[in-house]
Amino acid sequence: MAKPTGFLEFTRETPEDRPLLERIKDWQPVHLHLPDGRLQNQAARCMDCGIPFCHTGKVINGMASGCPINNLIPEWNDLVYQGLWQEAYDRLSKTNNFPEFTGLVCPAPCEAACTLGINDPPVTIKNIEYAIIEKAYEEGWVTPTIPAKRTGKKVAVIGSGPAGLACADQLNCVGHEVTVFERADRLGGLLMYGIPNMKLDKNLVQRRLDLMSASGIIFRPNTHIGVDVPAEQLRDEFDAIVICTGATRPRDLAVDGRSLNGIHFAMDFLHGNTKTLLEMGDGKLETPQSPISHLPSPISAAGKDVIVIGGGDTGTDCVATALRHGCKSLVQFEIMPQPPAQRAPDNPWPQWPKVYKLDYGQEEAAAVFGADPRQYAILTKRLTGDEQGNLQAVETVEIEWVVGSNGRPQLQEISGTHKKWPSQLVLIAMGFLGPENPVLAQLGVAQDARSNAQAQYGSFMTNVEGVFAAGDARRGQSLVVWAINEGRSAARAVDQWLMGETDLP
Repeated sequence: MAKPTGFLEFTRETPEDRPLLERIKDWQPVHLHLPDGRLQNQAARCMDCGIPFCHTGKVINGMASGCPINNLIPEWNDLVYQGLWQEAYDRLSKTNNFPEFTGLVCPAPCEAACTLGINDPPVTIKNIEYAIIEKAYEEGWVTPTIPAKRTGKKVAVIGSGPAGLACADQLNCVGHEVTVFERADRLGGLLMYGIPNMKLDKNLVQRRLDLMSASGIIFRPNTHIGVDVPAEQLRDEFDAIVICTGATRPRDLAVDGRSLNGIHFAMDFLHGNTKTLLEMGDGKLETPQSPISHLPSPISAAGKDVIVIGGGDTGTDCVATALRHGCKSLVQFEIMPQPPAQRAPDNPWPQWPKVYKLDYGQEEAAAVFGADPRQYAILTKRLTGDEQGNLQAVETVEIEWVVGSNGRPQLQEISGTHKKWPSQLVLIAMGFLGPENPVLAQLGVAQDARSNAQAQYGSFMTNVEGVFAAGDARRGQSLVVWAINEGRSAARAVDQWLMGETDLP
């Protein structure tokens, strides 16, 4: 273990973030980072448990517990403590293709399952992970993975999000010729356009894409399979196909007034914002000193009363982006009740802790407007507008959750709690229902009850021979780290199918 008494000697320390009222004036990363010495102290807190729950990813009570990609966390914590950074990178890269992404955007189910977290704050696993990969880039240890020989097999990966990229990276390293198709003008899927720059710097995404391209992976952006290119054509040109299109069909808001102007899906808002920033900067984002005013985003929150409907990471990203546009006011609706400050009795370790917390966007909103923008246990009833069809207000009612006759919780409106909120911009961040259909339909891929591509975990093969599915397109909306898990696992299944054996983990 790193240091037998480390968890007794050192308290949990996380890096400071940039000052709230400073960072909302630009699109630069929010988080700062600890120097090596203090990070080594944090690594010393790792207990190297007899049963390290942190690196064994499980789904408990519907939520992730531990690392879904089985990062060898105690091992690289020990190596960081000893100052053996290159060896730590070697261990980290055995399980994670993209530590720079998970080290920034993963909610860290590993920390939630840390044994130290039973009665103390857990080890800062996520921060250490990010520090390892950034040190590796600085020292030149991260280099293109060029296989010694090619197998002659060609694989098409549809979608360049985390699942598609992980799958492509793994397949390329064993010698297959991999082509990744992306419908957007830039690669990276949600890593590029679904997560704002202040949370995941697009220069980091592009850095990894450039490395993969140098490794021999072929990227074809602006190519919408099923629209620009018939999906069936890929079956003629490739030995195997892996569908990694994500679950991009958004859940809509079925209320009166939905057709008014000023109501948009969250991803349209976030995509347009990042695309505008990249185009303004010729691919480079504004410097921290650059003003934000008059951002010509396709969907602007500037000067408007903004309401974000839905919580989760996407809702938080909408809150943070609207603040940077210079919105007039900001409210976020959550249909569930406010979580408790501490774990409830029915939410024990090592389950994901369902507790109240402020994410970066809510912290920023509180700094600007004086309070957490979230309104809990609230239901949107209708949207109203003016004679020109422009949104003017959102009508809501408070609710409570009661146990129905079937034993399941049901919402019940509370009389006398109707309220009208002024709004000229509503952003719908209510999650996703499954993949969009053109590729699945054209290839004849069967879908499950939730409309996802039907393929068993482990084999990842759909009902169509040689066509595999992975990531959110197969499992439904999930975390980036689960997408990496699925992409890696699908690559192993594809290699096994193509070659009759595989050395991929």
